[in-house]
Amino acid sequence: MKILLVAEYRDGELLNNSYELVAFAGQLGADSAMFLVGSEGVLPAYNGTLYLADVDKYGEFNPAVHKQLLLDVIAKEQPDMVVFAHSSYGWDLAPRISLALNVAHVSEVIDIVDGVPVVPACNSKLRCDVKAKTAQMVLTLQGGAFGLEDHPTGNPTVVPINTETASEMEFCGYEEAEPGGVDLSKAEVIVSAGRGIGKPENMEMIEELAKALKGEYGTSRPVVDSEWADHTRQVGTTGQTVSPKLYVACGISGAIQHLAGMKKSEFIVAINTDRDAPIGEVADVLIVADLKEFVPAMTEKINNL
Repeated sequence: MKILLVAEYRDGELLNNSYELVAFAGQLGADSAMFLVGSEGVLPAYNGTLYLADVDKYGEFNPAVHKQLLLDVIAKEQPDMVVFAHSSYGWDLAPRISLALNVAHVSEVIDIVDGVPVVPACNSKLRCDVKAKTAQMVLTLQGGAFGLEDHPTGNPTVVPINTETASEMEFCGYEEAEPGGVDLSKAEVIVSAGRGIGKPENMEMIEELAKALKGEYGTSRPVVDSEWADHTRQVGTTGQTVSPKLYVACGISGAIQHLAGMKKSEFIVAINTDRDAPIGEVADVLIVADLKEFVPAMTEKINNL
């Protein structure tokens, strides 16, 4: 099997999600090549062929041009899979490539079993195996689902690529979101609420525990989607990425989207009625209990110390 990995470059740096693609290829045991619109001064630690387009000439974002550059490489390599990160770049370019090749597009892959992509379903409570009907397929990988065990190493064999494709689009740069809410990335203690807290009124006990621990409270995406808390409190791939000294997950099942945002926490405590919840796989301590009873009791105990 051959895979073409589409790496990402932004603001003069190679993005770390590029190495998640390398980990994915390694898990499959597949031969791989890499595509990058970037700079010779910032190359990935990767042993393999790197098709490199000059970012100064083609821009960090230019769908028509990047698409043609990538199609030219695909025509040469004839990969079984073209693999992107599940990012804004991947969301934009992967469907364009899938349509141009008239092949299957599988989005938000979190695992691969016997060569078959696995994706989440029903708010990540279920997993589905997706078997393509085409020989080739285009994939996007959910952030945090694949990772290298060791620090990446290697020196790529660089093959410069060019295209005469023109575009009416001009990339001008990135616009920072306006600051607002709390910056959870600076918190040393975070107590997060998941849908398992039951109802919006129970957010108060999460806030009280966070206050007792002299930390901040966060949430999973379902809590924000239910409008029980502000989006600025969300932890995960579509929220904030955090690495506190202590992370307390209350009623959080452990969908990969949430785990990707907090799994680098130094110490993780999970409170859940389900002893088999995925959050238990990353937790240092799993407390199997009704959080509506346990959290208030824990808060009272801490406040009385």
